[in-house]
Amino acid sequence: LEGRDVIGLAQTGTGKTAAFLIPIINKLRNNPHLKVLMIAPTRELAVQIEDQWREFARGMNMSSVLVIGGANIKRQCDQLRRIHHAVIGTPGRLIDLEKRGYLN
Repeated sequence: LEGRDVIGLAQTGTGKTAAFLIPIINKLRNNPHLKVLMIAPTRELAVQIEDQWREFARGMNMSSVLVIGGANIKRQCDQLRRIHHAVIGTPGRLIDLEKRGYLN
């Protein structure tokens, strides 16, 4: 919550994703003009982060866009045109969308 860097190492299911998502959601609630970009090394991890985001942000009127390779890029472009608070994605797809002008 103080904005400091943290490195967390722990077994699966111990709450590492929640440990960084909860402060992000809190910061966005306090300043709705902010946006966040979360970069995950794999599609599976990006999907996990998106699932947790939806769970923790439920009822807060906060939306996210998942952008990963292997999924429909046109749909992702359409979602990026809508109001969103977070973009969660993999490096390759994020670079592709930036080159196409959908992210800056």
